[in-house]
Parts: sequence; C-alpha cells; structure tokens
Amino acid sequence: MTKLKWGMIGGGEGSQIGPAHRLGAGLDGAFEFTAGALDADAARGRDFARRLGLADDRAYGDWREMLKGEAGREDRIDLVTVATPNATHFEITKAFLEQGFHVLCEKPMTMTVQEGEEIVRIADKAGRICAVNYGYTGYSLVRHMKAMVARGDLGAVRLVVAEFAHGHHADAADADNPRIRWRYDPAQIGVSAQFADCGIHALHMASFVTGQEVAQLSADFASTIVSRALEDDAMVNFRMDGGTVGRLWTSSVAIGRQHGLTLQVFGEKGGLRWVQEQPNQLYWTPVGGRTTIIERGEANLSPQADRATRVTIGHAEGMPLAFANIYSDLAEVIRAAQEGRPADPAAALVPRSEDGLRSMAAVYAAVASARENGQWQDARPPMFR
Repeated sequence: MTKLKWGMIGGGEGSQIGPAHRLGAGLDGAFEFTAGALDADAARGRDFARRLGLADDRAYGDWREMLKGEAGREDRIDLVTVATPNATHFEITKAFLEQGFHVLCEKPMTMTVQEGEEIVRIADKAGRICAVNYGYTGYSLVRHMKAMVARGDLGAVRLVVAEFAHGHHADAADADNPRIRWRYDPAQIGVSAQFADCGIHALHMASFVTGQEVAQLSADFASTIVSRALEDDAMVNFRMDGGTVGRLWTSSVAIGRQHGLTLQVFGEKGGLRWVQEQPNQLYWTPVGGRTTIIERGEANLSPQADRATRVTIGHAEGMPLAFANIYSDLAEVIRAAQEGRPADPAAALVPRSEDGLRSMAAVYAAVASARENGQWQDARPPMFR
C-alpha cells in the first residue's frame, strides 16, 4: 500500500511536542514524513529537517514557502500537522485548508471563537478534514470508556469529574523563565492560560467519553503567583446538554502532581475512573458491586479499544502510541475518502474542528464567568446555539 505523504510545521529541534507527532505519524507505516517547516529560524529549521531525512527541496524555511511549494506539486502532502505557537494556528490552518490539504492542528485550534467558526466553515466548504490534537483520546481505555457509556453499561450518566493538574509552574522564581513566562502572557496565549492550555483537554475528554457537549459553565480563576496576568489555577462547574453535571479542576501550581489528567464518570448503574499516568488500567465499579480493574489488551473489550491497542497485555503503552492512534484514524479516514468507501466506524473518533471550536467557546465563557464572580455562562459557540 502506498504511504500517505505527511508534512509538519513547527515541532523543531528541542520541541516538547514535535517528537511525539513524528513517532505517532510514523509508527504504522501509513504516513511518510515528506515535508517540513520546522523552526521559526529558517536555517535552523532546514538543517534539522535534512537531518531527519527530508529532501532539500522539501525542507522549507517557513510555512508560506511550504504552502507554495507543496500546492504546486503533483506528489503534494496529504496531511499537514500544525504544531506552532498558539497565535499562529488559525492563519496556517486556514491557508492549508483553502489550498485543499487535510490538517491536524495542535490545540487550541484558534485564539477566538470567531476564528474557530471560520475554520469549521472553511473545512466544510473545502471538503477536507480539520482535526484537532486532543491526543489523549487516542488511549485504548479512554475509547473503551466511551464505548461502555454508549452501550449503556453505566445507565444515565449523572456526574463527570475531570482534572488536569500539575505543579511544574509553581516556583515563583521561574516567573521570568521564557519557557514558562509566555504561557501567562495574553499577547502570546490569549485570554486564558491554564484552562486554555490543560483544562480544555480535560473538558474535551469529558465530552468525548459521555457523548454530550458542554452547554453552560461557571468558573473561578486564580493567579496564585501575583506577577502573572492570567490564571494558573481554575475550577469550572459545567452542565452538559444530556443532563450530566460536570466538575473540572486544572492547575499548574499543584506541587507533587506530575501530569494529573484524570477522568471519573458516574452513572446510575456504576462508575469509571481512568488516570493518564497509569493508562493501562480502567477502574469499574457497578452499583452494589466490587471495583474491578479492566486491563488494556484483555479479551472482550470494545472494537474501539481493540483498534487502539498496540502491544500485548501487561506492557506499557504511552502518549506517543495514543498520538499514533490519532494518526492511524486519520489515515483510515483519508484513504476511505480517496477510495470512495465508508471509513471503519472505530476510526471515526478523531477530534474535529467542531471540537476545537467548542473548546474555544468554553474558554471565553469561563473567562467571562470568572470576571463575573462565577456567573453562569452559555458555553456553546454561537453557530451551534
């Protein structure tokens, strides 16, 4: 089978997220890393691209050069990943979609709700996939949680509790560290820091697993290090369109927490708990029964979990493999469109531009709520109301 051609913008040498994307895209052999504009410094980006094996004429100096170069080729890339600073996501994603490329954009997809709505419209008009990298939804047991909820194992879902709390920005002495400072700078990050960075991962996962969207929310933001213009801790209460009540805590000053992404779902028939730092186990407690541990890779799991399982039971799977599942799903959906056939239903779980838009609407609603001492806000994008 001919490999799909893949390109990357951003994710250069020393990047936190670049290696996970390159590992994920290459794992199954579905994509060939073909083109890249990997660094804001053109010379440095070209040099790194060549060292990764890209041809000289496809080691680009910037994304505009890459767009022009790839748009004119018969063997152009099939998918481009946008892994640049947040403020550039909209412009780059929009430009590639309009030229007929499929796009996987890092979150947040845009900086404003209006930009998000425009991306949704452009992707629909172009007939192209605009995926958003909520990569933690690629974990096998997260997908099994979703399947358990959908088939009614929990009954009606009453409550979902989500957390994404770490302590890596807790030292006030790091306030001027450029690797941290930008995350709390409104000019670079937008109207929200911790909630827009980590909280929306947890919020999206709540929607992904329950199959419900956030309708209303109430938020309390805190800047516990006073020099920060934006929040480093947030508590968000939300209500979903299917009647589920939600609670979310996200923090970057929770000393002792490392990654801290956790999801708990409580229904009328039982409850589930999953922790990203121990992703191979899912805890299931039926009402009136004992807690059991569901192991990733065991027999009789859902088709969604089976498709996302990479190695045999008892061996660790981590974030790059979750990312690989996102890329595997994208490859299946792209190939299905090219071949004029239905895609595997178990591959139809890729977060799309609509998810990115909903996240940005939730960010703005949370900011507005926090400014109004927790007043409840409509969290839906205007185009979905």
